[in-house]
Amino acid sequence: MQKALEEAQVARRQEEIPVGAIIVCRGRIIARAHNMTETLNDPTAHAEMQAITSACYTLGGKYLDQCTLYVTLEPCPMCAGALAWAQLGRLVYAASDPKRGFTLVPGSLLHPKTKVTPGVLSAEAGELIKDFFAGKR
Repeated sequence: MQKALEEAQVARRQEEIPVGAIIVCRGRIIARAHNMTETLNDPTAHAEMQAITSACYTLGGKYLDQCTLYVTLEPCPMCAGALAWAQLGRLVYAASDPKRGFTLVPGSLLHPKTKVTPGVLSAEAGELIKDFFAGKR
């Protein structure tokens, strides 16, 4: 999760919402990403989406069932849906997103076999998000 927080800091320096993501497969990082919605003028350019694309390219396939995604903010429903299609093995996220997180949607948006671990380094990730938006107001 620490590496995902480093990616979130990169996003913040680029005036992006500070969310970072790392995908690990068989003990090695195969993808690093951060939000790029402003940079790319693309509302789908969330950290998770960027990481999925990179990881699938690295692995040469569309399934991430042997992988773990570490992300600093609870994925939104769009990202959760993409993670389901990728059949992600494990999701670890830091801060919950009480306004737009996938857990707000009734029923699971993730693949049934995806294991979920919430709250890892949530205070650090939450503070980063709060500070970012406080600076925008």
